[in-house]
Parts: sequence; C-alpha cells; structure tokens
Amino acid sequence: MIKVRNITKRFGSLEVLKGIDLDIHQGEIVSIVGPSGAGKTTLLQIMGTLDKADTGTVEIDGTRIDQLSQTKLSHFRNQKIGFVFQFHQLLPEFTALENVMIPAFIGGMSKREARQRAEELLDFMGLSDRAQHKPNELSGGEKQRVAVARALVNKPAVVMADEPSGSLDSRNKAELHQLFFDLRQRYGQTFVIVTHDEELARLTDRTIHMRDGVIEEEALPMEEQATEPTALASDGPSVGSED
Repeated sequence: MIKVRNITKRFGSLEVLKGIDLDIHQGEIVSIVGPSGAGKTTLLQIMGTLDKADTGTVEIDGTRIDQLSQTKLSHFRNQKIGFVFQFHQLLPEFTALENVMIPAFIGGMSKREARQRAEELLDFMGLSDRAQHKPNELSGGEKQRVAVARALVNKPAVVMADEPSGSLDSRNKAELHQLFFDLRQRYGQTFVIVTHDEELARLTDRTIHMRDGVIEEEALPMEEQATEPTALASDGPSVGSED
C-alpha cells in the first residue's frame, strides 16, 4: 500500500529525517510514536503529499507520488488520502453534512452521490441526527467523528491522522479509537496514525518508534509478539524522522 524508501528531510541545518524506509500494508492500522522532534509529523506530511522530501521515494497504492506534477498530485491527494488532525478543522459556516461532502465536491462527485456517501458515513458514526448541525453545536467527540467521515468520503486508499484524539477527553478518546477499528472492519480502511497516546499505540497492528529522525524499532501488539516471535525481523530494519 505505502512504500517509503530512503526519505531524508532538512530544515536549514537541522536534519529532520535521516533515511526512512517503511512499508504500510493494505488494511493495517499503524501508529507512529516518539518524543517531540523525532520526525513523526514530518514523515506523515511527506507520506500525505503535504510536504516534499529532499531525497528518496514514496509510493502509495502503486503510484510514485514524487513523480507527479502539482496538478496531478492535488488530484491524487483528494482521491487517495484522507486526513484527520488533532483539531477537527471543520468549516464553521457549514453543517456537519456539508463539511463531509466538501472533498467529494472537489473531486467532482455529483451532489446526489456525495450526499448519499456523506449520510452513510454519518450514520455509521452515529451522527445522523447531528447532520444539520454546525460545528459550534457539536461536542468535541462529535466534531472529530465528522472529521473522520470527511476523511473517508472519497473512499481513500489510506487515512493519515495526526494526534487525532489529542484534544479529546477519555470517553471520547476511547470511542474514536474504537471507531478506527470499526472502519477497518467495515471498509478495509488503512490508517497511519501519529500519536502520543500510549493506549492507542498498544491497540494498533504495529507501532513505529521514532527518535532523532530515525526509526528505532517496529513493535507488534503484545499478544502477536507472543505468537509471532520472528515477525519483526521479516521486513528488515527501518529508519525514521521528526515532529
């Protein structure tokens, strides 16, 4: 699904990513963890086409994104990648339903199809009765679920999430975490999640640990480690990035 090879990135004299190699498979939920400044968000932004690497290659769903023109890259981003941020970033003047529909309109989907897809997602999120409410009428957890629905409206190959539960209380955080797994079960969705939340990281299929621009290790959940003692050695070592 995603192949990252030898990604490097500098900001001035600061070397943020130091030769990252990483593979994400279809239907995986992968967390990327590490201290502030490790390179996590920079790596996520490069994989999500929001920033460009200095060197290296990124392939998503069979397409080398580093070889796309700006116009083709924008279209690819709209169709293949969904984004969820720490703060929902919903547009305040639009209803929940309209916010979910916006990426579909940008992608050229008809109004009827976009509405049907958005209503289906909001229903799955348990938000059908909130569809006509604007963001200031929604709770924090509801806003973030609307943001997840918006990320999914174009049926992307992967959803990139940057601290998606960072602004939520414990109950809403747990509900959002469960939602990712429910969406994977329902739609086969792939997620790459940058997080400081240890509970979420423990739940994911793999945890990528980063420090000082390199990947230190990849960890499976404890129960899988017990049954697959050689799993971490199968893909070879990886190298990693910064916040």
